[in-house]
Amino acid sequence: MAIGFGIVGCGMIANFHARAISDIRGAKLVGAYSRRIESANEFVTEHGGTAYDSLQDMLENPEIDVITICTPSGAHMEPAVAAANAKKHVIVEKPLEITLKRCDAIIAACKKNRVKLFTIFPSRFHKSSQLLKKAIDQGKFGRLTVGDAYVKWFRTQEYYDSGAWRGTWGLDGGGALMNQAIHNVDLLTWLMGPVVEITAQADMLAHKRIEVEDVVVATLRFANGALGVVEATTAAFPGALKKIEIHGSAGSAAIEEEDIITWEFAKMTKADRALVEKMSGTTQTGGGAADPAAIGHHAHAALFRDAIRTIQGKASNSIDGREGRRSVEIILAIYKAAASGKAVQLPLPKDPVLSFRKQGVKRKKR
Repeated sequence: MAIGFGIVGCGMIANFHARAISDIRGAKLVGAYSRRIESANEFVTEHGGTAYDSLQDMLENPEIDVITICTPSGAHMEPAVAAANAKKHVIVEKPLEITLKRCDAIIAACKKNRVKLFTIFPSRFHKSSQLLKKAIDQGKFGRLTVGDAYVKWFRTQEYYDSGAWRGTWGLDGGGALMNQAIHNVDLLTWLMGPVVEITAQADMLAHKRIEVEDVVVATLRFANGALGVVEATTAAFPGALKKIEIHGSAGSAAIEEEDIITWEFAKMTKADRALVEKMSGTTQTGGGAADPAAIGHHAHAALFRDAIRTIQGKASNSIDGREGRRSVEIILAIYKAAASGKAVQLPLPKDPVLSFRKQGVKRKKR
């Protein structure tokens, strides 16, 4: 029997969810909801299923087992909680939400209703990411010393002007870091382990009419003692593929989008020597560096397959609500450090977003 999916929100990212569902044997897109029925109608004309202008009506459809949330970031909580209360499993696009309180409300609702919760971090399912994680777990790097994440992308002013929610604290939850670089923040902490201290600077340098940062640089200390850097921007023309670098006392590796570009260890094997050649040139898209639509849906499909296997009891949830919350907490701590000019310790004792909203991004006089 097919697993039925319903999609909430019919914007750009919902297309990738629909394509991923269509690629999975035993999965079926049953319906899509938008506050604008015209958007839902256009969406199902392309992807199939039934258009809904009432979320409750879609949630009452017994053929739907899983709801995926594709609304703006700061509007994830309400439909996610409603879906959980309707006993539907929930998949939420990144970020899980834009405040810890709202993340916790989603997590609590899914726990209360005994439904599964998944956060969309498809980069974890790239083969290069999996190989890097395996090498770390095997101890090939020796002692981990440095872990860096770089997301130097470009977004035009028209991109921010195209939606009233873009570049706002209330619905975007942040700028280059919360919206674009969160994938690499998740990858970095998945690979390096928990973050315990952060310092940062942020600014809005190249865009107008937005409330959030378009450049941010943060330094991290991990629980294992290693140090790291996160650099994120949407003001780096023409935009470059995102990059992760991991270094240790016995090895170094770097991933650029899906390509392994560095793979060097004190004890190299024949397989290690062949890996860079095998894993270079695997990126088939622009990675979203300059065009947010220039991404593939293959990693979304891999994540959805993992979710289905978890729902069926054949796998354990690899990216649950707690994993989704972790990257949000790190990003909020970076924002707090940038706003205060002081080092911030993790875990955060409370949600810092409101104080940061009042202070805003630091800007120098020009």
